[in-house]
Amino acid sequence: MTEEDPSPPKRPRRAAALLPDLAPWRSSADFRRMWCAGAVTVFGSFLTLVAVPFQLKELTGSTLAVGAVGAVEIVPLIVFGLYGGALADAMDRRKLILWTEAALGLLSVLLLVNSLLPDPLIWPLYVIVAATSALTGLQRPALDSIVPRIVPHDQLPAASALNALRWQIGAIAGPALAGVLLAYAGLRWAYAIDAVTYAISVALAVGLAASPASHDAEKPSLRGIWEGARYAWNRKELLGTYAVDLTAMLFAFPMAIFPFLADDLGAPWALGLMYAALPVGSCLVSLTSGWTSRVHRHGRAVLYAAAAWGLAMTAAGFASNVWLVLLSLAAAGACDMVSGIFRSAMWNQTIPDELRGRLAGIELLSYSVGPQLGQVRSGGMAAVTSVRTSVWAGGVLCVAGVVGLAAALPKLLAYDARTNEHAVRMREIRTARAEAGVAETTPAA
Repeated sequence: MTEEDPSPPKRPRRAAALLPDLAPWRSSADFRRMWCAGAVTVFGSFLTLVAVPFQLKELTGSTLAVGAVGAVEIVPLIVFGLYGGALADAMDRRKLILWTEAALGLLSVLLLVNSLLPDPLIWPLYVIVAATSALTGLQRPALDSIVPRIVPHDQLPAASALNALRWQIGAIAGPALAGVLLAYAGLRWAYAIDAVTYAISVALAVGLAASPASHDAEKPSLRGIWEGARYAWNRKELLGTYAVDLTAMLFAFPMAIFPFLADDLGAPWALGLMYAALPVGSCLVSLTSGWTSRVHRHGRAVLYAAAAWGLAMTAAGFASNVWLVLLSLAAAGACDMVSGIFRSAMWNQTIPDELRGRLAGIELLSYSVGPQLGQVRSGGMAAVTSVRTSVWAGGVLCVAGVVGLAAALPKLLAYDARTNEHAVRMREIRTARAEAGVAETTPAA
């Protein structure tokens, strides 16, 4: 009997290298609290995301009434997203997160109360949806900008992947449970569970350490918002990440016409699978995201992933087999996740803390307004041409747009986290703070 080789086999090592990097989870108690609170909130929010359109359909029977939900969301999101970014730089981010989370929970309670009325009212649904969008705009910059304070600098890409995984789990599980509840228990249960999830997330977030503003932080103002926008404009590699994401979503985000695509393929049964395919693809990347920590040319990765997203949507438009369409959509979701991880890494590793909230507000617009405009683009083009043409032509336009941006913004293509002056400066600042024993939750003077 030969002596066993004490060294571990190579294959498990390679497999382990693909798994999500859990370093942020292990090193930061605040990150663990935020991750768990966010996971609970995302799950409940997706219940309501499905329940509100369903209730409007039941009350009105009008596709226009259901589609108007998106219209009432976009303006509050833009206005309060920009203001929320300035607010995150001017006050304790922990308090802002807690108060907005509690307010969002109250709105879920109001949806529940309305659903319990003998004759539920229609207008409160629009008011609550608009208020939810406004509160999300206020809260999201604080959520995004607090991460660099609670996670070590070199672990920020891993933190982005873990936060994305949290969202993807909710995006898959929430709608699945919502469908069961709406079919067998009633939509009031969806609202009730959502309200409970907010209570749980607030209880978890209470334990977060304080995250005060810099001692010289200015009060929220148009001047402060403009200062953040000017900083983004002067950072061409940063500006490129916003432009690439907007281009990809504007031209190649055809979710609005999925019901028509399913009918065109003769597979109406596959509609739910189409909606699930994108987050499933994203989730697969997050579950194998260990490799992302070893990539340093983040700008190049963002461009390649956005172009691949366009190619995948082009394939979905040309495919005549529903399973090939689903595979293409899953591939698109995977590409979007890759782009998202490296965009977030560039933002978190290079933006100064005193501007982080305002830049997070701009980021919110780049990845939320784009899909809204993409819905309009895809529906309008489908009405003028055809459903299939709208899908594949949007993919082609996306690829062309990404190529044009790569040529127009060479700094994005050349970005390297090891040598970029802004990344180096932030790394040096955080290293100095760590050596001096200054807590990450304490803002820089």
